[in-house]
Amino acid sequence: MLFGKALIANRGEIACRIIRTCRRLGIATVAIYSEADRRSLHVELADEAWTVGPAPARDSYLAIETIIGVARRSGAEAIHPGYGFLSENAAFAEACAAAGVVWVGPPARAIRAMGSKAAAKALMGRAGVPLVPGYHGDDQSPDVLAAEAGRIGYPVLIKASAGGGGKGMRVVERADALAEALASAQGEAHASFGDDRVLIEKYLARPRHIEIQVFADTHGNIVHLFERDCSIQRRHQKIIEEAPAPGIDPARRHAMGDAAITAARAVGYAGAGTVEFIVEADRFYFMEMNTRLQVEHPVTEMITGLDLVEWQFRVAAGEPLPSRQGELAARGHAFEARIYAEDPDRDFLPSTGPLAHLRQPRETKQVRVDTGVRAGDTISPYYDPMIAKLIVWSETRDAALRQLAAALGEYEVVGVRTNLGLLRAIAGHPAFARADLHTGFIRRHPETLATASGGNERTVLAAAALAVLADERTGTERVSAGDGWSPWGMADAWRLNAEGYQDLLFSDGGGDAVTVRAWPQGDGSTLLDLPGARVRAEREDGCFVRLDGVRQRLPVVRRGPELTVVVDGSNHVLHLVDRFQPPRGETKADSRVTAPIPARVSRVLVVPGDIVGKGAPLLVLEAMKMELTLAAPRDGTIGAISRAPGDMVGEGEELVTFAMAADGAT
Repeated sequence: MLFGKALIANRGEIACRIIRTCRRLGIATVAIYSEADRRSLHVELADEAWTVGPAPARDSYLAIETIIGVARRSGAEAIHPGYGFLSENAAFAEACAAAGVVWVGPPARAIRAMGSKAAAKALMGRAGVPLVPGYHGDDQSPDVLAAEAGRIGYPVLIKASAGGGGKGMRVVERADALAEALASAQGEAHASFGDDRVLIEKYLARPRHIEIQVFADTHGNIVHLFERDCSIQRRHQKIIEEAPAPGIDPARRHAMGDAAITAARAVGYAGAGTVEFIVEADRFYFMEMNTRLQVEHPVTEMITGLDLVEWQFRVAAGEPLPSRQGELAARGHAFEARIYAEDPDRDFLPSTGPLAHLRQPRETKQVRVDTGVRAGDTISPYYDPMIAKLIVWSETRDAALRQLAAALGEYEVVGVRTNLGLLRAIAGHPAFARADLHTGFIRRHPETLATASGGNERTVLAAAALAVLADERTGTERVSAGDGWSPWGMADAWRLNAEGYQDLLFSDGGGDAVTVRAWPQGDGSTLLDLPGARVRAEREDGCFVRLDGVRQRLPVVRRGPELTVVVDGSNHVLHLVDRFQPPRGETKADSRVTAPIPARVSRVLVVPGDIVGKGAPLLVLEAMKMELTLAAPRDGTIGAISRAPGDMVGEGEELVTFAMAADGAT
């Protein structure tokens, strides 16, 4: 019998996803939230919601005793940990059992066995699962690690032993780069998992990342639900997944499925899990086993028609698996694209701030959106910067890819930087269309990082000009509300003995400013003099504009003088220039290092008085589950350091300044 009430020990789209299944099954839901998530979507969707502490995850979503206390007081019979946070924490699983609350996940012993990548690989080796050549030992001294890397042969891959999701992972091409990469990987691993141990493996030059979804019950039954290709990655983290993996012949599919079941059986598994393999040419190797449901599980659901969260609850309630291996079948093809608030032009630096405008594709049987945010919500610096997951399905890979491209074209986000341009470029790339997949896809195809797309200068300028004119008209209407004859209520650019027009000056931050001359017409339209052409323009209700009779969707989001015009999902930013504002003077090169995003100072690598060269690492910030190293902008001497490890800093806050020379130069 299923549970009457379950607590979801997670947030965002994860919690929203689980709530959706619970509603269908008639399970009441208890959400938890930090102070930063007080008005989040998952809080509103749950039947009840309890606060668990301040914004930092370690004080809220990772506070085991607090969460267990909420479960007791709320009467929750089970705890679903989602994926991320405490989902692979054996101590949390044991705490649930001790409190008499059912843990919706694998046994603690299985979590521990797979929680250490090194121990997991040793166990898999004994079970006969193929492994990548590498070092998985306990001796973590730099000399031993360097010797093992030399034995394996460069390039090598450093991986956090207790980690996942690309945290604590570094590729090292040469022996002289090992020490710095090792320190960085260990620091990130400790910050993310509280464990700085690493393992070293041979780095495969052109691998595919293919994983097998497995499920086991407490009655000895284990099945696999086919494979997913997760090769399209940035920072060793997946951004596009698909199922089934293209180009996998039946014999290899069968062998990988058997190996995954062998891995699950070797640890006495129960519940949902994912066995990840690295594949190159005709060989596959065990990489790791994630003892939880994966972020990309929806593509498996789309090709099987199953609800894997429902299976998790049924297994946790003691029921046998709903299906046996021979009863499972995959149909069609599915893609998942992860939409992140990040800037691909700045090495995928997370982007924070309010979602000033958000439009998602309409959901159908073939298009699904898993999200935890709405327009007006804020992407904070405390958690993963994912906005949503877009999942599409169709009968064939080609048809599904067309669905993906069309749905990505419908997505509109203004307020934060996103990876939507990158995702669209990948979906439309010929190499991706022919399934030439590998984990270095973006690096080998740097053209996918180009951000310019969609729209033309005239279209963008016309939409921006109409938006400004509409705002001014609204403002004058307010002025004249109390006096219908007020001359200040007229917005028709009237001139004595001359034609009425209005000049608007726009800058895109790059070249010279462009003037748009607007001529109001008696029929409500406006003639716009644009570079090289004159068009008749009309702004209609909502986000539509008619240009010379052609109606287009051109949303414009205005924030002060900044206007963002969205053309086919791509953002084009213009600034309305105040013609009477004096121009800014030239400034000297900045001799300060500031925080690019809100973050926590993880490590300080210099002290006042140090002489550094341009590009030298100065300090390391931690934000949104990643580390960011700030480098010296030029040669010089460190003057002052304003923050220490553990300090929280805001965007734009000064962290390091350079010393001033005797002649006053810096």
